[in-house]
Amino acid sequence: MTAPGAGPHRIAVIGGGPGGLYAAALLKRLGPDREITLWERNAPDDTFGFGVVLSDETLGGIEHADPVVHRALQREFVRWDGIDIVHRGHTQTSGGHGFAALGRRRLLEILHERCAGLGVDLRFRTRAPSAAELAATHDLVIAADGVHSTTREAHAEHFRPRVTGHRCRYIWLAADFALDAFRFEIAETAYGVMQLHAYPFSRSPEGGASTVIVEMREEVWRAAGFDVPDPAESVDQCAKIFANALGHRPLRSNNSAWLTFRTVVNERWSHGSTVLIGDAAHTAHFSIGSGTKLAVEDALALAACIEEQPTLPAALAAYESERRPVVESTQRAAAASLRWFEELGTYVDQPPRQFAFNLLTRSRRVTHDNLRLRDPAFTSGVEEEFGCPPATPPMFTPLPLRGLELRNRVVVSPMDMYSAADGVPGDFHLVHLGARALGGAGLVMTEMVCVSPEGRITPGCTGLYTDEQAAAWTRVTDFVHSASPGTAIGVQLGHSGRKGSTKLMWEGIDQPLDDGNWPVTAASPLPYAPGVNQVPHALDRAGLDEVREQFAAAARRADACGFDLLELHCAHGYLLSGFLSPLTNHRTDAYGGPLAHRLRFPLEVFDTLRALWPDDRPMTVRISATDWAEGGTTAEDAVEIARAFVAHGADAIDVSTGQVVPGERPEYGRSYQTPYADRIRNTLCVPVIAVGAISSWDDVNSLLLAGRADLCALARPHLYDPHWTLHAAAEQGYTGPGAPWPLPYRAGSRTPPTGRTDAPKPRLTLG
Repeated sequence: MTAPGAGPHRIAVIGGGPGGLYAAALLKRLGPDREITLWERNAPDDTFGFGVVLSDETLGGIEHADPVVHRALQREFVRWDGIDIVHRGHTQTSGGHGFAALGRRRLLEILHERCAGLGVDLRFRTRAPSAAELAATHDLVIAADGVHSTTREAHAEHFRPRVTGHRCRYIWLAADFALDAFRFEIAETAYGVMQLHAYPFSRSPEGGASTVIVEMREEVWRAAGFDVPDPAESVDQCAKIFANALGHRPLRSNNSAWLTFRTVVNERWSHGSTVLIGDAAHTAHFSIGSGTKLAVEDALALAACIEEQPTLPAALAAYESERRPVVESTQRAAAASLRWFEELGTYVDQPPRQFAFNLLTRSRRVTHDNLRLRDPAFTSGVEEEFGCPPATPPMFTPLPLRGLELRNRVVVSPMDMYSAADGVPGDFHLVHLGARALGGAGLVMTEMVCVSPEGRITPGCTGLYTDEQAAAWTRVTDFVHSASPGTAIGVQLGHSGRKGSTKLMWEGIDQPLDDGNWPVTAASPLPYAPGVNQVPHALDRAGLDEVREQFAAAARRADACGFDLLELHCAHGYLLSGFLSPLTNHRTDAYGGPLAHRLRFPLEVFDTLRALWPDDRPMTVRISATDWAEGGTTAEDAVEIARAFVAHGADAIDVSTGQVVPGERPEYGRSYQTPYADRIRNTLCVPVIAVGAISSWDDVNSLLLAGRADLCALARPHLYDPHWTLHAAAEQGYTGPGAPWPLPYRAGSRTPPTGRTDAPKPRLTLG
């Protein structure tokens, strides 16, 4: 054992996959006197899977750390830059992507040779002692023992793993010829939708080889009879289903089995002197790349941190600090890609180019803007199919909703300002909403406008239950219509329910008032936060009727105010949302129980408003598509909720999530709520408004072109920049009718000049 403060001398590696082998090679190269032993229970030439894809970024790290390994890999790589997407007889090809792959067996051979040459003790066909045993005699134990890591499970109380299964089955196979490009092919069979992911990993005069992964939903897999103990027959059947892609060649197996992908997340990656790398620490779905890539990058980072840090604890902390953000970002992208393939059946009716674009941008890592750089011809074809006018980005393509035509697809999302007095919007609201209307958005939404004094969230919330309030709102709509012609303004009507009578956001969000509380009502007598918020009164028949009439009165005033669109707020745990969620609706009467009953009161309110709202003006509904909590509203429920509102006349569904119960666990990330909007849109073929951490115009264009949304609502970006839409137009070089600059602002439509940053070029060069 080494002395405290020295680098690790005796190192044990559990697992002989690429991550473990490369970690061993790097650490031995950095410290030739180290004693490094690697245990692998399989033979050297045993491997599962076929080809491995590595990125240029990963290869750059390998080149810098170990030129010997890099040169060996370079000699083996198959490179290509195209992706073929085959669906319903159409092949869409997109270029400019850049891939490098080689056989997994050859990769292992290269790493075996490197480890042996450096003096690493490789013990094949030998099960490693436990990590606890090894830690007693070694300075460092590297657990590279894969997705089924025994090390992780033995010390689960320290690593705190979460392993999640998913809804598709897949099998790794190979074909004995080299494809020209990465190929995705969709087969619509009698059993359901199946997909093929395939790419070349070797080329030779004899034909080379390609990895072929066949994937499908669990129910499709069972219906096709692929759930038999011996998968050989299903392998032959897959070859027949994808005969065109394979040129009628057979598929071969390597002890291949039908698997369910498991996402592994660990709260901690190290325990004492034991550290997890690769699939033992984290997994990311194969559809966005290679687990080998992540494992090799882990090995690079771990070796670098051990070299740089003065102690092993500091090195392991630095390793996790460096890698965790990268891995979490990859896992978010992988989760989006995985879900896309799980929901593939909802996309098969999209037009061919849009389907291809949707597939290419499924993980949100490839976007409209960088795809346009990679393959402008393909992207232009997608834009043309979408209906973009010439030289018009997707976000500036108009959208009709009933008699209203929105000049672009940008919505200023409803944002509570908590700045009203007795429900009356004042100068602040005029400036706030007026500035954003001048900023170019197609639709500007008010905050949630409350239908009664008791329906307010806080004393600072606006209302539409008095004539004074209506007059103040008319002042706002008149300004928007006169100062920014072509901008639509919508009103969102809601009732706080059990989340009412609380402090202003910056004084204590969801905290009850210190004094001056008013009674709150809800579907059931369940406080928002037990022991904190007051217990609401459950609405009886008279109360339901009263609330419905309050909504009706507010809608009549909204009509008189001149609002262009009305949105009914059925999200975020407020009153109508409280009826929809099983976590907040425990009623036993006709308004509780199954979803169809929980929908009754929100639909009654909607029907009342639709009957009195002008027929040529649209109505939308905001819903929480998931409660982010066990036992709450599911994605499937959300589709049925949306279906019901559309059947009753909703023109679009505004798809938000959460804020229903305080114990929620949202999966935050870029555009993290959009998959719920996507699912509703493509299941029901209804317009949707997507919200949730959409922050760039590139995101907006990507979501629209992929057919995941019809409108994109942005909140924080519009707080940061009231002219966000106009600036998005300027940055894209767009000057058309979808984003006209107000005449007084037109001089600011170009980026202001800045000081010079370039130095004078030398005129003479002296030898």
